[in-house]
Amino acid sequence: MSEAAVQALLRQEASRMGLRLWRNNVGAGVLADGSFIRWGLANDSKALNESIKSADLIGIRPLLITPDHVGTVVGQFVSREVKSPEWRWRGTDREKAQARWADLVNSLGGDACFATGVGTL
Repeated sequence: MSEAAVQALLRQEASRMGLRLWRNNVGAGVLADGSFIRWGLANDSKALNESIKSADLIGIRPLLITPDHVGTVVGQFVSREVKSPEWRWRGTDREKAQARWADLVNSLGGDACFATGVGTL
């Protein structure tokens, strides 16, 4: 199964669970007018993008907080780096940069991880 297929299944599963996930395209290029542009989260510069790579899917989930904010629903930042079901950690520079993003999100109260298919959200 391709990464694109996994991504589509994960987005459907997320919706059923009450999460909303959107594609986070990251890249850089020259526009028709000759200006250079970077897009995607954590892609302010080439150096930053090499150090930390934001995930494929970015979103939010409703989270009921108790007891201080009883009855108040807040949004928790959600981030998923999508991989094919056959993927296994190899410790490449890219994987390490993706893991740094997940560590950052998790350290600030978000929810980030690698996902390889339905049931891995």
